[in-house]
Amino acid sequence: MREILGRRRRLLPRRKRDGKSTLLEAALTCATEWQWPVLPGVGLQSGGGVWGTGPRGCGCPHPDCVVPGAHPFDPGLLAATTDARMVRWWWRNRPTAPIILATGGSAPCALSLPAAAAAEALVALDRMGIRLGPVVATPTRWSILVAPYSLEVLGELLHRQDWVPSSLRFHGEGGYVALPPSETGTGPVRWERAPLPGSAAPWLPDVEAVVDALVRASTGAPGGGSRLTY
Repeated sequence: MREILGRRRRLLPRRKRDGKSTLLEAALTCATEWQWPVLPGVGLQSGGGVWGTGPRGCGCPHPDCVVPGAHPFDPGLLAATTDARMVRWWWRNRPTAPIILATGGSAPCALSLPAAAAAEALVALDRMGIRLGPVVATPTRWSILVAPYSLEVLGELLHRQDWVPSSLRFHGEGGYVALPPSETGTGPVRWERAPLPGSAAPWLPDVEAVVDALVRASTGAPGGGSRLTY
């Protein structure tokens, strides 16, 4: 019995160190506990040639891919699901695949900014008392997850604004965001602000409150300049 327990103690840390079980567990949490539709991203491919531009190029056949590893390819975005059996099958066959959230519909949407601008934006939003939900970070861009919105709602919201930061991107219906703990061509994906543990589903702010606050933060620079244009 002592020998068996000792073997279990040695195996458990190894299961976490390889990162593979962590990706599967994270994908299952998103799909089954939070009801977020997910699918595996294309991932990174070792070597060059048509399958990548360097030692860690994108696994898709496009050498100039702008989001290496962090996008759907096969399966396509429409395959995103909350079905636990499908999620297990995907990540058992592709254990290092990034986790891709299909945004829109009843799933979370997102607003993203360049990393440096997003870090300043979060400080500004905190000062304004804006309650934020989960924030996903990569070395190049951060994504603020928001409640689902339609293209019509987004269009009306943007029409009311005198000006919107050019660096702001919207991930709604037909869009996607890579989720932690994925590894992409631009680096690891992590939670800048993680979902609160123990909740049935992460709370998400309304897109209107976040956009209004981002616009105010951006136009609040001295001399009328923008804080969020880069």
